[in-house]
Amino acid sequence: MHLYEVLRRPLITEKSTALQAQNKYAFETADGANKPMIKQAVEKAFKVTVTGVNVVTMRGKTRHVGRRQIQTNPWKKAIVTLKPGDKIEFFEGV
Repeated sequence: MHLYEVLRRPLITEKSTALQAQNKYAFETADGANKPMIKQAVEKAFKVTVTGVNVVTMRGKTRHVGRRQIQTNPWKKAIVTLKPGDKIEFFEGV
């Protein structure tokens, strides 16, 4: 898997915005990505130093489409901790 395929999109929610005070940032990642791959991708893409990576697999939700119930796909979320002093400018403009 190529490094640029590891990070899908940044997660900008109330919870992830609150985590930025602790120098943590959240991303949706590819299903096959592991912690070292995520660390390397964030360091290369944003030119920061990563001190920790936590990965959570979010299970799919049940949705109603008319009478039918469908299950959305599970996805993987990574919470990345940066070295004190580093920040990702991408999140600051939101």
